[in-house]
Amino acid sequence: MRFPVQKIPGITELPLSARGMKIGLFGGSFNPIHDGHLLVAEQCLQRLGLDAVWFLVSPGNPLKNHDELAPLRDRVEDARALLDHPRIKVTGFEAAHGFRYTYDTLKFLTQTLPDRNFVWIMGADNMVSFHKWDRWREIANMLPMAVYVRPGSSRKAPGSLAATAFARYRLDEDDAPLLATCEPPAWVYLHGIMSGLSSSVIRAQRKDAKIAK
Repeated sequence: MRFPVQKIPGITELPLSARGMKIGLFGGSFNPIHDGHLLVAEQCLQRLGLDAVWFLVSPGNPLKNHDELAPLRDRVEDARALLDHPRIKVTGFEAAHGFRYTYDTLKFLTQTLPDRNFVWIMGADNMVSFHKWDRWREIANMLPMAVYVRPGSSRKAPGSLAATAFARYRLDEDDAPLLATCEPPAWVYLHGIMSGLSSSVIRAQRKDAKIAK
């Protein structure tokens, strides 16, 4: 099952890239985007030695309720306004193909752009539930992954089902700059500055503010 295909000029195209680039892929609904997302992207750019980070704004997470999901165009434009960095790009390209699951997105990118060095980036909270994702083992075998520490998940993520399953492929944090060119499966757990910001909390606060008016 796929989402309906949406092709929105200026929103659903892939960013430009070149052969050999090291590109971090940061996927999510970003509903809304916030400074915590920017923090993770900037940290990964620096510590993984990436040339770019692409924010892949999803048409919708299949594991989440979409009742409060803002339109794709709004989420992409808001992300571009916040993520004002020359090496950070934002795209809603998944909608142009109707991709519903991360596996389909990553398969498309690795087959379409096989000469790029992609790294999947996710917060530690997602690592905790990674085993619930569609074809999660195949995702881990498809490209290297960087897991960034998140409040409340710093202890859970390293002991999660997925982390345990791929424990022998975990890189030492000091070797993080090597990750992008490692043969998958390979992953690193990055400790560092944390943000307590949450999209769900921000949505709830906005909702309460409207009610208060």
